[in-house]
Amino acid sequence: MVQDAAGASVAPRLRPALALALVLALTLAALAGCSSDSPQNGAPSPGGAERIGTPVRLANCRDWEKATLRQRFGTVRELRSVLGGPVGGEGGARGRTLDDKQAYDLFDRACKQQFAKGFKLYKLYSRAAAFSQRTPRKQ
Repeated sequence: MVQDAAGASVAPRLRPALALALVLALTLAALAGCSSDSPQNGAPSPGGAERIGTPVRLANCRDWEKATLRQRFGTVRELRSVLGGPVGGEGGARGRTLDDKQAYDLFDRACKQQFAKGFKLYKLYSRAAAFSQRTPRKQ
């Protein structure tokens, strides 16, 4: 407990600054590990293929436009692998997929549009695949 009136008026003024410092410290701590394990642009994906350097869940049309042909096809294969995985519980159902050429053409068409630069590739893929008849084989 502060007995001094001058000391009591300082504490309320410091609270916002302390709160801001705490938020900044927590944010920096959270971001510290984000880039160290992420593959850089052109790095191999878990399957060994070269892909866009952004994690597949974050890759958007802007990334697609900057990528090389090899990185684009690596990203398409990674999306097929992730989204064509097991769904539901028992029964072995798998997610619908597009063949690589369909997915490449989809991204190429959609990402040319100026308004689509922030569109997530996995959302474009999964929505198009929902209307596809292709279901991946069990592995």
